Amino acid sequence: MKTTNDETEPIRRDRLVVINSMVESHDPEGERVRLQAQHGKVWDTSELRRHFKVLGFSAPYVVVRRKFDGLEGSLEFQHRPRFYFNWVEHE
Repeated sequence: MKTTNDETEPIRRDRLVVINSMVESHDPEGERVRLQAQHGKVWDTSELRRHFKVLGFSAPYVVVRRKFDGLEGSLEFQHRPRFYFNWVEHE
């Protein structure tokens, strides 16, 4: 069985630690407010499904296509409470 070397793994692991260490509360309402102040628009899982088609993910990133205009981009996400944020359009 051939294994592949994921050169992004150390970067993703470091970012995941940063994102999850910044969680201030497991209260979804309070955490949403905190994330919105830092990143603008924030989506929970049901909102993500409504507004995006998920093309792939590798924590803490998810690649998506926005349903209303077909633009592809990526979001970051935290685990608890689960929120998606920091939309970056792909060029």
